[in-house]
Amino acid sequence: MTKNGKNRQPLVFIETYGCQMNKCDSELVQGLLGEHGYGAADSIESADIVLVNTCSVRNHAEKRALGRISSLASWKRARPDRKLGIIGCMAQRLGPELLEMKPFLDLVAGPDNYRDLPGLLASADAACSAELDHRELYDRIPARRQASFQAWVTIIRGCNNFCSYCIVPHTRGRERSRSLGSILEEIRGLAGRGVIEITLLGQNVNSYRSGDVRFPDLLQRAADIPGIERVRFMTSHPKDLSRELLEVIAAHPAVCEHIHLPLQAGSDRILAAMNRRYTQAHYLGLVETIRETIPDVALTTDVIVGFPGESETDFRETVGMVERIRFDDAFTYYFSPRSGTSAAGMPGQVDDAVKLERLNRLIALQRRISREKHADLVGRTLDVIPERDSKHSSREWMGRSRGNHVVIFPKSGFSAGETVAVRIEDGTGTSLRGVPVLESVAVT
Repeated sequence: MTKNGKNRQPLVFIETYGCQMNKCDSELVQGLLGEHGYGAADSIESADIVLVNTCSVRNHAEKRALGRISSLASWKRARPDRKLGIIGCMAQRLGPELLEMKPFLDLVAGPDNYRDLPGLLASADAACSAELDHRELYDRIPARRQASFQAWVTIIRGCNNFCSYCIVPHTRGRERSRSLGSILEEIRGLAGRGVIEITLLGQNVNSYRSGDVRFPDLLQRAADIPGIERVRFMTSHPKDLSRELLEVIAAHPAVCEHIHLPLQAGSDRILAAMNRRYTQAHYLGLVETIRETIPDVALTTDVIVGFPGESETDFRETVGMVERIRFDDAFTYYFSPRSGTSAAGMPGQVDDAVKLERLNRLIALQRRISREKHADLVGRTLDVIPERDSKHSSREWMGRSRGNHVVIFPKSGFSAGETVAVRIEDGTGTSLRGVPVLESVAVT
C-alpha cells in the first residue's frame, strides 16, 4: 500500500468479539501477519486493514458483529485500497454467505485458516477460506501481544463433546492438543519478557493430552517455570475433572485456587437433553471433592436457562443447585438456538418472555449469593495484582485476587503487575474494596 506515493508497511487493526480464545487468536493473527510484513495499527482510523474476529456462541454475538461490519462500510468507502474482513467462528459458520450478505467485504477466514490470510489480503477479488483442518495447531507462530504481565496460552483447540446447544465443534472442529514442548517453550518466552500470570486455554482443558502427558502434568510443569507467579486455566468440563488435577491446584503455590466449572442446568432431564454426560449428583459430588481438596477455592460457573423443554420444575432444580452450591460468581444466559446444532430443532422451544423472566430470577439470586460470599471476605487480607485503573477513578486500581475476585483499592504508589497485600473492607455483588497493607503480612 502507498501513501503520498511512498511504499510503507500496511497496518492491521483487529477488533475482537467473544471469548478469551478469540482474543488469543487475534494476537496470533497479528503475529502471523507480522511475519509477512504487516504492522499493527493503533486504531481503525490509522489502519489499512480491519479484521473483525467474531463469535457464534449466541445469536446476539453474531448480530452485534454484523452490525459492526455494516458500520465499517463507510470506513472502507472512504479509501478504496482499504481491506475489510471477517475472521473467527462466524466466518467458519457462514463462510461464503457472508460475502453475499456484505458485498463490501474483502475476505472471510475461519479459525483453522489464518495461515491463508496473507494470500487472501493479496487477492484482487473477495475471497473465503473456511475449511476445518484437524491438523492445525498454530504451533510456534509468535503471537504479537500487548505489553502486559498477563498472557493467554492456547493448549488445545476444538471440542469433541457436541453438547446439543453448542456451535463450537462445528466452528472450531475436533480436539487436538499442542505438543508439551511447544507450550512450555511459549511460556518460557513469555516469562522472559516479564509475564508473571498465564491462563491456559481450551474448550475443555481436561481433555489435553500430548503423548503420555495429560493436563495435570502440563499444569504442574507450566507452574514450575521460573518467573511465572500465577497460573489459571479455563474451561473444565465436569465429566473430566480429575482428583489428580485438584491435587496439583492444592499443592502448587503458583496455581490459583479458582475453578470455572460450567453447570449449565440443574435438572438431570435437561442435562441429558444437553448431552452434558453428567448428573446433578455427579456435579454435587465433584463440588464436595473440590472444596475438601482446596478449602479456599473460588468456584464459578455458566448456566443456561430456557433450554428446549425446560419446565418451571426443571428451572427450580437449577435454582436449587445454585442455592446449594453457592458459586462465587456465575455467567448466566438464556438459550440461543444455533443453526447446525441439534438443540435448534428440538421440540418444546421456550418462549422468549419466559426465558427472560427466568434469567432475571437467576441473576438476582446469584447477585445475592455473590454479595454474601464477598461479605465473608471482609477483614481478610488477599494477594491482589493490579491490572488497570478502576472504572470510577484513576486514583484507584482494579486488580484480581488468586481466587479471581475483582478488588478495588487506592494506588498508593503501587504498579500494575505488582503483588499487593490488600485488606478487604467492603464487598458488593460484583467486586471487593480494600486498602493496601503497607507492611508484609501473612495472607489469610
